[in-house]
Amino acid sequence: MTDTPPDFRCGFAALIGRPNVGKSTLLNALVGQKLSIVTPRPQTTRHRVLGLVNRPDAQIAFVDTPGLHHHGSRALNRSMNRAAASAAVDADLVVLVIEALRFTDEDELALSRAQQSGRPVIAVVNKVDKVADKGRLLPFIAELSTRHPFIDVMPLSAHKPAHVERLSALIAKHLPVSEPLFPPEVQTDRDESFRIAEVIREKLTLELNQEVPYGVAVEIEGIGEEEGQKIVSAVIWVDRAGQKPIVIGPGGARLKRVGSSARRELNQILGARLHLVLWVKVREDWADSAQALRQLGLE
Repeated sequence: MTDTPPDFRCGFAALIGRPNVGKSTLLNALVGQKLSIVTPRPQTTRHRVLGLVNRPDAQIAFVDTPGLHHHGSRALNRSMNRAAASAAVDADLVVLVIEALRFTDEDELALSRAQQSGRPVIAVVNKVDKVADKGRLLPFIAELSTRHPFIDVMPLSAHKPAHVERLSALIAKHLPVSEPLFPPEVQTDRDESFRIAEVIREKLTLELNQEVPYGVAVEIEGIGEEEGQKIVSAVIWVDRAGQKPIVIGPGGARLKRVGSSARRELNQILGARLHLVLWVKVREDWADSAQALRQLGLE
């Protein structure tokens, strides 16, 4: 590690909240690149994803987490809730993300997990750019402030760089004094296979919309090299036999669209030419199988 100032700070900041409040979009904005996939569907994020921000005064290890939710009937849902709650406990600071003008039972669940962690909490009121009547924000923030002794309550739009920088600076001030924990070139703890699988899953989610809601997972079987091109073989797992033709589409058209869209984005992310070989296989009720969850890195 290089020499750092004596007051340099470093630590982990966990982004927690209910599904669809914009945690992954915020992580990507904070780190300045796409590390977490983003779709309009709730519960898109299934894993903890680490993103590093190196500032002159601090190194911040942001942790994106699955959305905390009440419907924990499947093993996958319970695993996602555990991942989010444990990230809060493991962090130095919790960033509770809430959608502007909305506070639901699941927001209350997320707040309770933040409180149980015993960590300092910053509340981020996200998506303020979507609020037409800004006069409604102050009463909402005032009411939110009564729920917990937050370090700060910050209105924010993840799409506004000035807002994101202000949040980053605020978090840096509240981390412990420490040497950097990661080399400056490290951006995430997730490897290439994980990022490829997640981009494929993102394109599947966007393409399928409501047709196969949560029964899809992606597993990378192999990555090779051939004539200067990266060859990736991936399995798309569905949990019902009837979902397989839906994912493939008439004449394989849907699967081709997913593959083309994923390949174009991955070419940019990885800076390499990519060829995707996608297979669709059935594994009945994989989201309720502890073995399948472990195999897919979800447990």
